[in-house]
Amino acid sequence: MISVILPIHNAAKTLPAALESLLAQTWADFEILAVDDGSNDDHGTVPGTHAVLSEYAALDRRIRPLFFEHGGIVQALNRGLDCAAGELIARMDADDVCHPDRLRVQAEFLRLHSEVGLVACAADFGGNSNQAGGYKRHLDWTNTLLTHDQMSLGRFRESPLVHPTVMFRRRLVKQFGGYRDGPFPEDYELWLRWLECGVRMEKAPEMLYVWNDPPNRLSRTHPRYDVAAFYRTKARYLAQWLAAHNPGHPEIMVMGAGRITRRRAEMLLPHGVKITAWVDIDPRKVNRRVAERPVIHRNDIPPPGERFIVSYVAGHGAAEDITAFMTNRGYIQGRHFLLAA
Repeated sequence: MISVILPIHNAAKTLPAALESLLAQTWADFEILAVDDGSNDDHGTVPGTHAVLSEYAALDRRIRPLFFEHGGIVQALNRGLDCAAGELIARMDADDVCHPDRLRVQAEFLRLHSEVGLVACAADFGGNSNQAGGYKRHLDWTNTLLTHDQMSLGRFRESPLVHPTVMFRRRLVKQFGGYRDGPFPEDYELWLRWLECGVRMEKAPEMLYVWNDPPNRLSRTHPRYDVAAFYRTKARYLAQWLAAHNPGHPEIMVMGAGRITRRRAEMLLPHGVKITAWVDIDPRKVNRRVAERPVIHRNDIPPPGERFIVSYVAGHGAAEDITAFMTNRGYIQGRHFLLAA
């Protein structure tokens, strides 16, 4: 019933723990599509990825090793999808582990909720929170987004899902496409596209996964995951969302008049969005023109409904502060304003 897509590249040290956690699942009807993306870590007497994977495959027929030349994560994921036999697709990374009940909880959720196309789960952080505070804060935030509405509204801040925690119906790939290759984070682009297409997503509140943080994680090392790539991807889908939900489209106000904020917000312009003004609290900017647009104090924003406001103000606690301020002014998130950072 379930095909677990497990892309692997030079993961001999962590792969045994990942496989053991899958083989210990309380749900037995699954296959593991272990897609070896050209691993080359077989050196001397130390077993490499190929040897480890072959050894485990000989012990349990549910493990289906697939060996390919190195082509990157997107190619590995799509090859796994092409070979999948299950009705449901679960993701897993070779440096993580999952709780024994993970597959059971998610599969039963999808079986009971036919309207839901994808279900994720909450996750524990397996890295050093002092050295990787940003990843830990991101995970803590995603763990608070449990419902479809929460993830749908939160998707323009950051990715609302931790990729390897998801399970989805295989038919979604045929309906709306699988992973796309390009200068963007393939998982974030997929969630944005599927949400835009109306796919309903939910998240189990149980901690069923441990998301580790190795120093060679692709999101640390590959340019497709840098901040600019995230904002470029976000801009395209945010512009589509605004066209459908902003009564005053294409005009918006942007909260935040700083240089970085402006640069990110202006990625909307090629997609037909028009920024009429900046909203800020910095007295050096308020009542002046910045980048050819007026800057107004946030206390002077128009009443709810007169102009849609998108906030690009980043920083720890900024989203909570802005949400509280806008709510006190009568603004409703998703109807009158949206957080995009």
